[in-house]
Amino acid sequence: MRKFFFASIAALVALVSCEEWEPVMTLSYDEPEAFVPVDMDDQVNMSIAELKAKYPGHGTPLEITENWIIKGQVISSDKSGNVYRELYIQDATGGIDVKVGKSSMYNDYKEGQWIYVKCRDLTLGEYGYKSGNYGGDGMLQLGMADPTGSYETAYIDVQLLIDRHIFRGKVDTPVTPTVLTENQVSDSRYDGTLVTLKGLKFADEQFALVYVSSALDTKAANNRVFLSDKNWGITTWAFSKNKFLEYINSGIWDTATVGSGNENYGAITGKATAIEGKDAVHTYKELMIANAAANSVSQYFKMGSTEIQIRTSGYSRFSDTEIDPAILSGAKTIDVTGILTRYQGAAQFTLLDLDGVVY
Repeated sequence: MRKFFFASIAALVALVSCEEWEPVMTLSYDEPEAFVPVDMDDQVNMSIAELKAKYPGHGTPLEITENWIIKGQVISSDKSGNVYRELYIQDATGGIDVKVGKSSMYNDYKEGQWIYVKCRDLTLGEYGYKSGNYGGDGMLQLGMADPTGSYETAYIDVQLLIDRHIFRGKVDTPVTPTVLTENQVSDSRYDGTLVTLKGLKFADEQFALVYVSSALDTKAANNRVFLSDKNWGITTWAFSKNKFLEYINSGIWDTATVGSGNENYGAITGKATAIEGKDAVHTYKELMIANAAANSVSQYFKMGSTEIQIRTSGYSRFSDTEIDPAILSGAKTIDVTGILTRYQGAAQFTLLDLDGVVY
C-alpha cells in the first residue's frame, strides 16, 4: 500500500515538472444588465431655478420635506480628475451642484445625460459664503444634511441613498455652453452652468493654500502658508506632489510666511518654533518638504476689469501641465469653457479638461 502511495506521489511530481498547469475556470457569470434609461418627465414639478429660489438665506440650509422633483442634463465630468465628487446638472433655467459622493462618475453619468433628482429628504445649502467687506455669496448645492454642522450640506455617498434620489435618463446631445459677457459673470443665474468666457488675460496673481503638514490641524494659523496676492512663479495649472517639491526646492517661495489673519510666524525658512517649540530643529520649509502633497491653485485672469479665478486641483491629470509663457506674460489671451462657480463673492471657474482652453 505504501509503495503504491509513494509511486502515485512520484507520478504527480513528474507531471507537475513537465507541464504548466493553467487554471480552468468552471464558473460562469451573468453579463451586467444593460442600462435602461428612466423617463420621469410626468413627475417633474420644479425647475432648477425654482428650487434654488426656495433657499431661505445665508446660514439657513433648507431640509426639503416636499416631493419636489427636478430634471437636468449632466454638464460635468470627473474623467480628468478636476471635478471630484460633484455632479453638475443644468436645465433651461439654471444649474446646480448635486453632491454625489462618488468617483469615476463619468462612467455612469454621461455629459448630456438627463438626470432626475427626487429632492425630498435632501438639503439645499450654500457653500463659500463669507460676510464682511471682503466676502460675498457662495453657491447653492444639493446634498444631505451635514450632521457635524460644519457645512450646510454633506455628500450623498451611500449607494442606497443615491439610488433613492438620483435617476438616470436618456443620453442626449451635450449642453451647448453659454458665451457670457463680462456683466453676466456676476449674475448668479449662471452659477453652476456650462459657460464660455472669452478674452481672459493673466492678472499676474496666483493663490494656493499650502500646509506645513496636512497631518496637523489644517485650520491652525501656524500650519498655514498662503501663496497669494502676487505671482509666486507657479507656471502650471496646479501642482502634484513632485511638482510641489520642485517649486519649493527652487527657493521661489522662500519669502512666503506662515500664518493667517493677525497671526504671523515668519518666513518658511525660519525655525518651526510655533510647531516644535522654542528648541525647534527644523525650519517650516523642511517640514513642508517632508510632508509634501499635491495642491490646488487658483490662477487669476481678468475679463475686462472683472477678476476670474481658474481653480485647478493638484490631483487633476493636467495639474502639472505648463501654461504657455505667452499667456503668463500677458501677450496672449485665452477663451475658456467650463463650469462657473462662486466663492466668497468671487467668480471661480472649473475646467473639465484642457480642451476647454483655447488661445
